[in-house]
Amino acid sequence: MAYSFTYWDDCVDPEDLEAMWNVPEVSVEWLKAGEEQGQKVHLSRDPDGQPYLTQTEMRAVADIVINRHFQSEINPGMICAIAELESDRILLVMNTPYKSKEPNVGLMQLLPKTVEWLISELGYHSYAAEENIEYLFKPFINVYFAAAYLKWLSSFDNNKRDEEFMIRAYKGGTKKATHKSTLRYWKSYLAVKESFPCRKSVDDDPPLNNSGLPVHSQTGSPEHSDQSKDANDDIYWDSRTSPDDMNAMWNHPAVRKVWTKSKETRGKVRFSQDEKKRPYLSRVEMKAVADIILIRYLSNPKTKSTVLCAIGEVASMRFVHGVEPRPGIMGIDYSTAFWLYLELGFRAYKLESVDDLSNPFVSMYFGAAYVAWLSEYEGRERTPDFFVQAYFVGPKNVNPQDTSTLWLKYEEVLSKYEDERKRHGESCSIM
Repeated sequence: MAYSFTYWDDCVDPEDLEAMWNVPEVSVEWLKAGEEQGQKVHLSRDPDGQPYLTQTEMRAVADIVINRHFQSEINPGMICAIAELESDRILLVMNTPYKSKEPNVGLMQLLPKTVEWLISELGYHSYAAEENIEYLFKPFINVYFAAAYLKWLSSFDNNKRDEEFMIRAYKGGTKKATHKSTLRYWKSYLAVKESFPCRKSVDDDPPLNNSGLPVHSQTGSPEHSDQSKDANDDIYWDSRTSPDDMNAMWNHPAVRKVWTKSKETRGKVRFSQDEKKRPYLSRVEMKAVADIILIRYLSNPKTKSTVLCAIGEVASMRFVHGVEPRPGIMGIDYSTAFWLYLELGFRAYKLESVDDLSNPFVSMYFGAAYVAWLSEYEGRERTPDFFVQAYFVGPKNVNPQDTSTLWLKYEEVLSKYEDERKRHGESCSIM
């Protein structure tokens, strides 16, 4: 693509740039990055060199556009979440949908013909259309027309429409606002919107609730997040994990020993289940998953597999689906995992919905990544006393004198994993 932006000055008007500087969170972020007011402001770039907006910048653009043109009739958080899903906040995105001759453009993935209709039929003239569609790559223009379209959807067919209708119609058109094809998009939107900070940069911390805990997705528990999942997912390891991960499990000596003893066969290894038929991992399996993740992706002498297993057991009791409201064996909520995936580049496993965290390897991977991040929180080497507590209560709520039930439980469980290391194996009951 010949069109490119290097600076904010290349894609916004001077008054819009001034408005950005007037947002406290933006000015702090820019000054911290070495930008100077009165000088050109560099756009952030991803590893591929593509310019993108930080979450702080995205929120500021949404706030400014909504307050200036829509009298707060549209929730800026809605704009931010859609941009996250549609473009990952990358400015110069142009995708052509299946069976379409016209590309979707920019942050909000707008169809140019939709923009033309908004201008000619509904009178949105704050930004004039240009012959070349590349003007739609400019963030304020793109967000303006996306907000205009959402406003139109909010009263489609002269009926007041709820948020779900608006989001699903944005994705698939008004005829598919209640069709199953847009349901997954709606669920992803809820999770992303929940994780998107409200006028606060995530460069320092993942989103936290009022108690200091990472905020949780509103999409429901993993076992209810996708009713189309095969029932075998709760019976067999092989239905929930990849062949590569299953090979690694079979190659783990302790796992191979107990699975062979339990007469498990390759391609159809059963999960252990409790009396309520809830699938869970034995400690041998839990330890093996942690070992594999650390060896493959997160080799760090401070992040021990026994520590990860103890944290996970306290959080989830080793249940595959976790214990509400914490999904997965590591009990890491979707919003925090998504932040690690999107902002910090932990992408060894895809993360598209909360159900992905019911894959033991995915949950362990993001749990381990979070522990690794906490172990060097604010650029300082942290002790287990800090990062274990921080995993449960948030890094800003750690109390060095804390002897809470969670911490005592963690120490108790850790001792069991340490004892297991001294043994040759562990029985693995498969019900």
